[in-house]
Amino acid sequence: MNNNSSIHPSAVIEKGAQLGDSVRIGPFCHVGPQVVLEAGVELLAQCSIQGDTRLGARTRVFPFASIGAVAQDLKPHGQNATLSVGSDCVLREGVTINTGTEGGGSKTVVGDKCVLLANAHVAHDCIVGNGVIMSNNTMLAGHCTVGDSVIFGGGSAVHQFSRIGHHAFIGGLAGIEGDVIPFGMATGHRANLIGLNLIGMKRAKMDRASMKAVRAGYDELFAATGPMREKAEAMLENCEDPLMRDILIFVGETSGRPFCLPAS
Repeated sequence: MNNNSSIHPSAVIEKGAQLGDSVRIGPFCHVGPQVVLEAGVELLAQCSIQGDTRLGARTRVFPFASIGAVAQDLKPHGQNATLSVGSDCVLREGVTINTGTEGGGSKTVVGDKCVLLANAHVAHDCIVGNGVIMSNNTMLAGHCTVGDSVIFGGGSAVHQFSRIGHHAFIGGLAGIEGDVIPFGMATGHRANLIGLNLIGMKRAKMDRASMKAVRAGYDELFAATGPMREKAEAMLENCEDPLMRDILIFVGETSGRPFCLPAS
């Protein structure tokens, strides 16, 4: 820690914690002995950073957040469970993120430039990509994988072991029971796929020709009958568009969960 850092007298920094340059720690914060706070991290007030946890540069943590507590899981947690949160993240009031478990690789990861709004929860062994937005009260169960630039509406919930493909959009209060393809839009209490996140694709400045190819490929993939993975493998043989290939490769992989499909 250098002279540019600021620690409120009421904060508790346990021996062994590593603080980077220009760290700011507000009143009544607790930082555990295995914690690493990189340069410019700010803990506003009354938050708890525990476990073997690393917060990336310039990440901000708001009051009543609990970051790095042990997994809310009955299985053994293991001795080497970790949590890594990337740079330039915002963790708002009441956010909870748990470390990993032995059965899930012992690590939880949140990427760079993620925004987790009030009371969002990331459970043990989740892998969250870069630029993800989790609106208020979003909940990820254990072992979920979330791609880059996914947006979750408030109150949405994701079943354990599910995958959410990059640039997907999950509607508010949606209950996600399985895998959502890249660029997919899913809504509903028992969520269905309702199309493609075209607005998100435009905002990401994706090529119009690729967007057209994805729309055509989406229609072909979900119009045909037969097992999803077999259809994806057949389409992949003749698919040249990189964005559509992302979808087909995603479908060809397995998570053990069903796919989120359009309503029949």
